[in-house]
Amino acid sequence: MAKFYSLHPSTPQKRDLEAIAKQLRSGAVMLYPTDTVYAIGCDLTAKNAVQKVRQIKQLANDKPLTFLCSSLSNISEYALVSDEAYRIMKRVIPGPYTFLLPATKQVPKLVMSPKRRTSGIRVPDQPICQGLLATLGNPIISTSAHLPDEDGEMVTLGLEKARLFDTLEPLVDIVIDTEKEPGFKVSTILDFTDKQPALIRKGLGWEELEDWIDLVDLSEDIEAFA
Repeated sequence: MAKFYSLHPSTPQKRDLEAIAKQLRSGAVMLYPTDTVYAIGCDLTAKNAVQKVRQIKQLANDKPLTFLCSSLSNISEYALVSDEAYRIMKRVIPGPYTFLLPATKQVPKLVMSPKRRTSGIRVPDQPICQGLLATLGNPIISTSAHLPDEDGEMVTLGLEKARLFDTLEPLVDIVIDTEKEPGFKVSTILDFTDKQPALIRKGLGWEELEDWIDLVDLSEDIEAFA
């Protein structure tokens, strides 16, 4: 049975954050809210927990996993950030954006894309996420709380909290609840691995980028992160 925590969405209790962080360091997997959708996650450095996240999502080891960082300076520890990427990222974070970046040696192999050696990284605009990141001291895996149905199609569970919790509670160690309903719109994905920034997925916050960023639009051609 997963342990439930009810946290205030804007001012999460420090005692609860510390308790959750302690469990994450020990390899726990959690279901938690972000500034986009509910996510399944764990401590980036907990190898067995990362593998468990993959098993829950039924993701092969060659599928990269997104993770959360606390700030742009924190991202620079785990990714190589070009001047152009820095200019854009500085303007839009924290927010509902995932950045594909060349990974540094700090990123575990189980998380990154093995062929491209890239990582998907986010800086969430969400107090619970930021509180967990600060308390844990490590990045946190963040893969959307979707599960395949009997036909193998991905089902979005974010619209109904009760169904979301009932489905995933047996599979995780921690469930974080708030008074808010789960979101259902995913992040916008921007690829900074080439000289020309590229749009991989149009999600939350996309409209705010249209007028000031020159992007190659690959959103119809490339399969986005889960």
